[in-house]
Amino acid sequence: MLCCPIRRRNLCNMYQRLTRNLWLISIVLTVTVFSLSTLFSKYSISSQTCLTKSNDKSDVQTNNRNVSSFKPTIFIGGMPRSGTTLMRAILDSHPLIRCGEETRVIPRILSMRAAWKKSPVEWNRLIAGGMTEAILDSAVRAFVYEILLHHSLSADILCDKDPFVLKYATYVASIFPNSKFLLLIRDARAVIHSVMTRRVTITGFSQTDYRQNLKLWNKGIESMFQQCQQIGHNRCMMVYYEQLVLQPKKSIENILKFLDVPWVDSVLHHEELIGKKISLSKTEHSSDQVIKPINLEALTKWFGHVPSDVREELDVLAPMLKRLGYDTKSDTPSYGTADPLVLANMEKMKENADFWKQKVKAYARQLPNNTNLFQKIS
Repeated sequence: MLCCPIRRRNLCNMYQRLTRNLWLISIVLTVTVFSLSTLFSKYSISSQTCLTKSNDKSDVQTNNRNVSSFKPTIFIGGMPRSGTTLMRAILDSHPLIRCGEETRVIPRILSMRAAWKKSPVEWNRLIAGGMTEAILDSAVRAFVYEILLHHSLSADILCDKDPFVLKYATYVASIFPNSKFLLLIRDARAVIHSVMTRRVTITGFSQTDYRQNLKLWNKGIESMFQQCQQIGHNRCMMVYYEQLVLQPKKSIENILKFLDVPWVDSVLHHEELIGKKISLSKTEHSSDQVIKPINLEALTKWFGHVPSDVREELDVLAPMLKRLGYDTKSDTPSYGTADPLVLANMEKMKENADFWKQKVKAYARQLPNNTNLFQKIS
């Protein structure tokens, strides 16, 4: 009789212990599953974040390469006083393009890169330090592109007018595959007369020595000419200043066709957009000239100013002059005939001489330390 109660009590105790164990196991399993779930979730989020960051970085790099390499870009260059400012003002009058003032920093970074490459010691140091040519080119491209993008106000077609950029045209063409170049060419005698009479400061050039200046002009234009030739006529076009001002419509039509840009009439009247779409720097020597309509005022100013002894040595001092097709034997060479548009511009300027005189005075060059440089001119 006593066995049944004892057995029942034992069974009851076993049941209670089993129940407690089951609850304990259930709690442990729950905590374990929750911990594993949380850990896996954190790992997934971390992995996804890292992957996303990696992809974002890759996308940014890819986009950088694509934008900087393939967005249409125009580079305008040539020896100073050859019409580069007029050329950029004409292109600035097109709604798709903005060149703006000279950046001055683009030729400097290109010069620095060229100096690294030219010096075996410096180049080897860079390579030894892990700075491969690809890294340097990518950095230079990114620097130039960033300047162009912001300086051009994110225009559809980026443009740079820094005369000496054409010295590095083959390199620039390699890092900007979708770029085109305009090499402005002008009679060396006119260039040097302008440099000397307007007191333009160019490294190496003299304010009194024609011979020295002719030699330097020849060296500079020969280098740019060779660069242009290496790039090829499909990417580099030589634009003669004399033809640009004598036959602007024909010349600009050819230039826009070369650039694959549609024609607009505003390119013939850039002066109407000065102070609006077109901004000019008061520190540049040509600003007070390009405010006027396309004209012939500067075309023959050099006539009668080249010393006779220099004229006799012209082909020796500047052989590129003859190679580029200029008449080196005449003191007053003929560059061609002017079209009706230019003749009409000349007549309007003559009729409104006082108005243009005031405009010239407003845009007269000022030294870079002048505090009035940034006042807007209406």
